[in-house]
Amino acid sequence: MIDHASEMAAFVRVVDSNGFSAAAPVLGLSPSAVSKLITRLETRLGVRLLQRTTRALHLTQEGEVFYAAAKRIVGEIESLENQIVGESGTPSGVLRVTTSLAFATHQLAPVLSEFLARYPLVQFELLPTDRVIDMVDEGIDVALRIGRLADTSFMARKIGEDKRLICAAPSYLARHGTPQRPEDLARHNCIVSRDQPYLNRWSFKVDGRLVEIDVRGRVAVAEGEAQMQLALQGIGIVRVTRLTLAQAIREGTLVPLLGAFSAEEAVAIHAVYPHRRHLAPKVPAFVNFLIEKFTPPPWEI
Repeated sequence: MIDHASEMAAFVRVVDSNGFSAAAPVLGLSPSAVSKLITRLETRLGVRLLQRTTRALHLTQEGEVFYAAAKRIVGEIESLENQIVGESGTPSGVLRVTTSLAFATHQLAPVLSEFLARYPLVQFELLPTDRVIDMVDEGIDVALRIGRLADTSFMARKIGEDKRLICAAPSYLARHGTPQRPEDLARHNCIVSRDQPYLNRWSFKVDGRLVEIDVRGRVAVAEGEAQMQLALQGIGIVRVTRLTLAQAIREGTLVPLLGAFSAEEAVAIHAVYPHRRHLAPKVPAFVNFLIEKFTPPPWEI
C-alpha cells in the first residue's frame, strides 16, 4: 500500500529545511531514505518536483503548485493528530531542549527536577551549547536564546532579560585593591575572552558620556562559565552575564564592581519553538513552566 501522507510530509519537510540531510533527523530517517521517498513521489506523479544541485534545492513550477497544497494538507494532518493526542492534556514523549551552558547550569538545572516530577511521561534531552544550532537540523523542540532573534519563522515567548556585570572575588580585591573608576581597570588583571575580542571592550558611562575601555589580563578563556570559575579563585576581574553570577554575588563569593558607571543594556531571553497551530502538549507545558519559574527572574539582584 502506498503511503501518500508520508511522501507528502517528507516533501514538505525537505523544502522547508532546504535539503535532505536537514530534513532527515526530524523525519527519523536517513538522508538516503528521504531522497528515495521524494523520488518515489515524483515517479508516481510523473513530474519532477525538485531541481537538485550540490548546494541547494529548487522547486520546479509543478513543485511549487504541489508544495502549496501539500503544506496545507500536512499541516491539517499534524494539527488533527496533535489535537487528538493532546486532548488528555498530558504532556508526553521526548522533549529536546538547547540553551547556553550558563543558562543550563545556573538556571535550568535547579528547576528541572520539578518539571520532570510534574510531567512524569516526559523524557528530557538537554543540549547545552554556546553556538546557535539549527533547530530543524538537530530535531530541537525548544531553544532558550539570549539576545536578538534572527529567525522569525519560529514562535518566541519572552521569559526574562539579562545583562553583563563586572565582578571579582574578595580575595582578589584584598590583594590588588578595588577599582573605583573604569580607568582603574588598566592596573588590574581582567579575565578576557579568547575567541570574541569584542567582549574585551567594556563600556561605561563616565560624566554623562560613553567610554569604552579595552581590558587586558594574563588569562584568556573561550567560555563564560570557566571565566566565572577562575574569578572565584581570585585570579582576576570578570565581566559575565548576571544569570551566571547572581548566586555567587548573593553568597558573597563575588563582589560587583563599578555599578555606578554601568552602560550595559538588558537583552531579552526567549523560548523559541516551531510555529504550529497545535503543538504537542510537552512544548507549551515546558514553556509555561519556564515562565512560571522565572517570573520574576531569579537572577535579578
